[in-house]
Amino acid sequence: MKIDSYILYNDRETSSKVVKTIQSQTEEGKIFLLVKKGTTPPDIAGCEPLFIDQLQSSESIRTIVSHATTPFLLLYTKESELGLEEKALQEMAEIGERHQAGLIYADYFERKGESIENHPLIDCQLGSVRDDFQFGSLLLINTAVAKQVIEQKTGYQYAALYDLRLKISQKAPIVHFPKMLYTEIEQDQRASGEKQFDYVNPRNRAVQIEMEQACTEHLKAINAFLAPQFKQVNFETESFKVEASVIIPVKNRVKTICDAIDSVLAQETKFPFNVIIVNNHSTDGTTEAIQKKANTDKRVVHVIPERQDLGIGGCWNEGLNHPQCGRFAVQLDSDDIYSGPSTLQKIVDSFYAQNCAMVIGTYQITNFQLEPIPPGIIDHKEWTPDNGRNNALRINGLGAPRAFYTPIAKSISFPNSSYGEDYAMGLAISRDYQIGRIYDVLYNCRRWEGNSDAALSIEKQNKNNQYKDSLRTQEIEARIAKNRRNGQ
Repeated sequence: MKIDSYILYNDRETSSKVVKTIQSQTEEGKIFLLVKKGTTPPDIAGCEPLFIDQLQSSESIRTIVSHATTPFLLLYTKESELGLEEKALQEMAEIGERHQAGLIYADYFERKGESIENHPLIDCQLGSVRDDFQFGSLLLINTAVAKQVIEQKTGYQYAALYDLRLKISQKAPIVHFPKMLYTEIEQDQRASGEKQFDYVNPRNRAVQIEMEQACTEHLKAINAFLAPQFKQVNFETESFKVEASVIIPVKNRVKTICDAIDSVLAQETKFPFNVIIVNNHSTDGTTEAIQKKANTDKRVVHVIPERQDLGIGGCWNEGLNHPQCGRFAVQLDSDDIYSGPSTLQKIVDSFYAQNCAMVIGTYQITNFQLEPIPPGIIDHKEWTPDNGRNNALRINGLGAPRAFYTPIAKSISFPNSSYGEDYAMGLAISRDYQIGRIYDVLYNCRRWEGNSDAALSIEKQNKNNQYKDSLRTQEIEARIAKNRRNGQ
């Protein structure tokens, strides 16, 4: 089998092992060792050195693709050892030829210390435009397609590999081969809950700017880009008994629900408000705790839905459609509390000041004693009024706390799920309306043993990611249809 292969150089011993592994499955084709510029190339038999700055730069990607002469090129993106299952590369190439694919990736085994675990991946779909989509470290790329797309000149330092796969997807299918074909060493041992906030880390800002640019250009290429033109919001279309309602979906949170309710009741506002707690059939004493609050303060509205099949999104719909729901519906999770008494006033003021259908604030992650813990403040300052709704398709969340102009949220409604329901609503609203932002810390997100999502299994991560990608797919399709209706 004839494949040109590209390996990141680490050290002579490790790279020699990777070379031998690949040579065992490729009879023809060159093996290029990707060596950092300014270093002395190692003398490894059967390899040709190729000097690059870093793999993520446009210059490096052009160098790699321009040297390829075989139908497919193999790119190994890690510097650690690689193990291949028997005929792994042959199977990937056959899949590529059968589907006329632009890129092929496969499931793999992951070595963590002394253990080896399965690492299944998910299918790449139209909405898989987030830059952290996992392809694994072994990519088989259609050389002709890659040569075609690198003709579009770019000058990325960090986003070139992301840009390459987006552009490939515009020309040919990206195919997932659901079979464990290789073994790699996992070097990032952080839990999933730590990794999920990398994109809001200020130290990664330069990277994120480039990623946003690449994603924006991709959306333009597939006619899913939305120009910064928004519908105006008329806040006087309906009358409401109160200006704002804080909605708290809850199930079995007896340890935290009273703190959440108290943080709402402590709000100081120039308008009337209430708190609607949608109690999803709690069995641990939460029901009694809520009712005690409702008996002593008429602003507490205790709702127990008739339905037994509601997720968080379904509970939100119950709150939105309640006759006592106010003009603005404001989020508070049952584990968390507002950071001070001015939160609700700031949120409502922002709706009018920014003429938006949704407002998103800033929150701080704390422990149960309200002590800040990493990653600290999550402010989503990557958002811009002009391009935020396009970049929203690339990132995994929009921030918190979230608030909605009730008539518009009711007209859309949340999906009846307990993951991604807020993201789905935000995407749908942003298709037509501006989303306002507040960069003051309004909310303490408390992490404790009863609510931790810090270490999800790979199966759970895959399920979550696949669902959010499906939401992005639906939204991209809706935006393409909108642009077509508008003659674009």
